This record gives sequence, C-alpha cells and structure tokens, in this order.
Amino acid sequence: MSRKFWIVIEREEKVFGGQNSMSCHEAKSFLFKERQVLRIELNRHYCLNIVKFMIEPSDKAILISLYVSALEPEISPLEFLMNRTTLSEEMFSSKLKEMIKNGFVENSDPPRLTFIGRGLLKVVLIGGVFDIVHPGHIHTLRDAKSQGDVLVVVVARSSTALRINKHRKIYHDENLRKELVSSIRYVDYAIIGREGTLYDTVEFVKPDIIALGYDQIHTEKEIAVNCAKRGINTRIIRLNTPIPGSKSTQIKEELGQSIYDI
Repeated sequence: MSRKFWIVIEREEKVFGGQNSMSCHEAKSFLFKERQVLRIELNRHYCLNIVKFMIEPSDKAILISLYVSALEPEISPLEFLMNRTTLSEEMFSSKLKEMIKNGFVENSDPPRLTFIGRGLLKVVLIGGVFDIVHPGHIHTLRDAKSQGDVLVVVVARSSTALRINKHRKIYHDENLRKELVSSIRYVDYAIIGREGTLYDTVEFVKPDIIALGYDQIHTEKEIAVNCAKRGINTRIIRLNTPIPGSKSTQIKEELGQSIYDI
C-alpha cells in the first residue's frame, strides 16, 4: 500500500478517536476532502502516464518549444521548432489547436502550457561555468539530456564563479559562454544564472531533476534541503563521466595564456 493511503488511514484514526477527535459532521467533511485530493492525484498520475505513452515525438517537440518560450519570451515556439525540427508552420498550428482542445495548452496569446501539459515534460537542470568546453562536458550534457525531455543549462555568472573560487581565472564572459553552450546539440535552452543564489534560478526553471556533475562541489543533500525550504519539488542526481581526467582546471594549468594560440 502506498504512503499516501497510509496517511489517509492514520488521519481517519485521528479523526474518529482520541481527545482531539472531531464531530461526526466535521469528520465526514474532512475525510471527503482528503479522499477527493487523493483521488484527483491518483487520476492525474494515471492519465499522465497514459498520455506520455501515446504522445508523438512532434507533439513532445511542440510542448518543449512552449516551455522554452515561457522561459525566454523572445524565442517564439515556432522559431524554436524550425531550428530543431522539420515541422511546418501549418502542422504546428494544426497540432497546437489539437493540444488546446485536449487541455495541454492554454488558449492564450502567447500560448502557454497548462498544468497537464507541463506534467508531460521532464525538465532536467544542470549548471556550470563552461569556460573551456571539453569532452568531459559533452559526456555530462549528453548524460543529463538522457534523464529527461528538456535540458536546461545554467551558465554561471563570472561574479558567481569568482565568489565560489576567487583564484579562478575566467577567459570568457558569461554571454560568450552561454552562446557556446547553446550550440551544443544536447542543450535545449541555456540561461545565465540569476543574481543571488542557485535556488533563485531553480525557482525560475522549476526542473523535475537537478543533475550534478561528478566533481561539482554541491552535495545532493545540501541542494535537496535548500529546495525543500523553498517548496521546490525536484529530484537530485549525480552524474558519472567516462573520462574523469578531462577537467577545465587541468587544461588551464597546463596551457595558461597559450590557450589563445590554439
């Protein structure tokens, strides 16, 4: 029996017994609401699992385009799709109308994902400095992308990177690093980290999964605790790499300023 069912049973015991028990009318009202919430949640998961199984790749691509457009309004869903798929404007419009009818997309301008539509996507968030992109980064991003449908990469601001390690030398500013990361095929959207903490960006993206590189200093527990404090429901995973010796710091130490001569 699932934990949610046990919670309902425990609450029923509390309702009908003990010093703080409710009246019969209050108890019936309380349990009706609890069961309704549980029934809605179970039905939602059941329906989403069925739809995920049935949804076509082109439909998933449209949902992804709408999600990215919500993060970056300057990117239109159609523009995003045309850069990544062969879907025509006519097909996009036709499928969008169907998604609005099915309740996946709001009938608004611009169109936005509904709660159900967003639930059909698994968004993965990963962050880093990405000053010198090397094979280790490519393996990590490919692994992160395989964990979900949408890969959002947070490129650290130079000020943030220096705050974490004041002795770090950064060769490229955050805009150049974002442009570089955006050109990698596994990346759906790259964003410069927000001023403040990592969790300000997490709140903005609302990922289903936060992926950590094998050598990143943050711990899974630390991020989970801070996300929970902000009411962010996400899963934290640690990625592996087949080439642990490939690191930006090592490359910088060996090449120094001569990296510009490559």
